[in-house]
Amino acid sequence: MRFFEMLLFLSSTCLLALLFMFNQRIRRSALLLTSGAGSIFLVIHLLVEGYRVQLLFLYGYTVLMLLLSLIDVFITTKVIRTASRIRRVLGRLLSVIGLIATGCFLYVFPVFDFPSPTGELKVGTQVFHFIDPSREETFGKTATGKRELMVQVWYPAQAGTGKYAPFIPDTRILRYMAADYGLPGFTFQHLKYVSSHSYSGAEVSSAQTSYPLILANPGFSSSRFLHTLQAENLASHGYIVAVIDHTYNTFATEFPDGRITTSATNDLFSPDQDYRTGREIRDKLGKVLTDDVTFALDQLELIQSGQIPSHLTGRMDLGHVGVFGHSIGGATAYDVSYDPRIVVGIDLDGGLYRLRDREELQKPFLFINSESYFEKLKMVMDNRIYTDAELKRMGSTREWEDQVTEDKKLELERMRKTVGKGGQVLYIDNMEHLNFADVQFVSPIFSLLGITGKITPERANSVINAYMLDFFDKYLKNQIGLLMKGPDSRFPEVKFVTPLL
Repeated sequence: MRFFEMLLFLSSTCLLALLFMFNQRIRRSALLLTSGAGSIFLVIHLLVEGYRVQLLFLYGYTVLMLLLSLIDVFITTKVIRTASRIRRVLGRLLSVIGLIATGCFLYVFPVFDFPSPTGELKVGTQVFHFIDPSREETFGKTATGKRELMVQVWYPAQAGTGKYAPFIPDTRILRYMAADYGLPGFTFQHLKYVSSHSYSGAEVSSAQTSYPLILANPGFSSSRFLHTLQAENLASHGYIVAVIDHTYNTFATEFPDGRITTSATNDLFSPDQDYRTGREIRDKLGKVLTDDVTFALDQLELIQSGQIPSHLTGRMDLGHVGVFGHSIGGATAYDVSYDPRIVVGIDLDGGLYRLRDREELQKPFLFINSESYFEKLKMVMDNRIYTDAELKRMGSTREWEDQVTEDKKLELERMRKTVGKGGQVLYIDNMEHLNFADVQFVSPIFSLLGITGKITPERANSVINAYMLDFFDKYLKNQIGLLMKGPDSRFPEVKFVTPLL
């Protein structure tokens, strides 16, 4: 809760308490003073912090109580007094309901502060628009008919001046994010007041002549914005991080001309499809996402050489390139790691695709899984079979789960191979799928609904950032990689699966 929001809520609560005072003279004066103060807080809040739809009751309540207090003080006829007694009964009831509802809104949709990056370097950010002339767009329409991508880059910056860039640069996309969760369009409008820790267009830091490059991929119906914290943290430790909005696989992507594309890849799948059909479609979608990363890397090479103007020219170390991603973006990170330009990668809780198309990856790769995903893998490792009752409860069939098991066996084999090349397989206790993206900060209700795990967003973010940084430091900066050696008392929730493999 922001400062003047808090004062406004407290003044409204005091107004409610004053309605129950028996001394009429004191009550009148106190109501006038409190409603006056609340009105001042309201004006400052609107000017400094900005309007929020979740606070509509407080706005109306504060103004109404000021007007009624003025009437009580300056108009003392019997009619008004009689009306006042009726008003008090209804007013108290409505006030209680309204304040409770507002308190719930403020809890469920807080304007929060993101954790600061842990590195010593400041962070800058820049957005690029790339058009691939060699590929037709197959998921929807574009201005050129070709595949277009928006890529946001976070990088070490010189000491920034002015304000941080907003977390969400254009609030128009927030209604699409809400729709993706089946909520009204205004639900996530509070995010427009959340700030990042990056400076738009800042100069690249002179601390080093060049910095290793890391490419990143959001998950299905996600967004590049939802990996801001991971990108900022890596940048603060001396990496250039390019997060790709995979067009039509995000909840919304805005282009420089104002066009907004929304998620269309969900239409590729149907509950009526058999498992093999769904797997084939996912493999085809995966290839598009993999080609997106390859193309983005091609464009970054052109930026490095100066063929595309940018202050990042000459500042990327393209001999040390990494990749990571979440969910299907994690599978993309694995799949694109066959590109010889990429040294190392990380998969955050993503099941792999195109497993039958290629041989094992001969590179170090880190898998960080949620507790639920590990339980699925553990069932396969233990050769445990679902009972009929479990299948019924899951709404699945034995044939379907048998095919899932076959794919998980292949996935485990791929994990074993990367471990042999210096990778690791981990999972995190009390962590669920959406804890791997910044969406976990949007509302504490997500944890209560089981959308995210019991782990707090701050702790989840801290753990993920620590292990990602350690792994990339090991292979892109030739450092020790202390956390990769085994369990660490600082992170008791992190479990190493590698010995089980």
